[in-house]
Amino acid sequence: MEVLGVTVIQESPRVVVAVGKKKTAVARAVIRQGFGRVRVNGYPLELWPVEMARMKMWEPLALSGDFAKRVDIDVNVSGGGYMGQAAAVRIAIARGLVGYFQSQELKELYERYDPYMLKGDPRRSEPKKPGIKHARSKRQKAYR
Repeated sequence: MEVLGVTVIQESPRVVVAVGKKKTAVARAVIRQGFGRVRVNGYPLELWPVEMARMKMWEPLALSGDFAKRVDIDVNVSGGGYMGQAAAVRIAIARGLVGYFQSQELKELYERYDPYMLKGDPRRSEPKKPGIKHARSKRQKAYR
């Protein structure tokens, strides 16, 4: 069963896998019953080196309140830069919590706080064009 990028792997001891993407970063979150531990690429989230990225990843956990204290979350993220990875982790955690608890109020809370927390951000970088240095740069002209 897959809905909104969330796949339920097992029913009895419930395990949910959620995917989040931002630009070229892809995060896969595995959510199972536990005690509130969150690990990103094997590191505890509290020890993540970049503070702004850590705060961005922490948002869905802070908003969920007691829901996050009842599950363990393991996230694998690759690709992109560190802030793109943080946004992908944020999306994966939010989708996973909504899928694990099947909570409509949690989903509405995330949508009110930031709609892109569940549906993702469709923007991508524009490709470079041949003959110019960047995607939209042009040759300058001087008329005098």
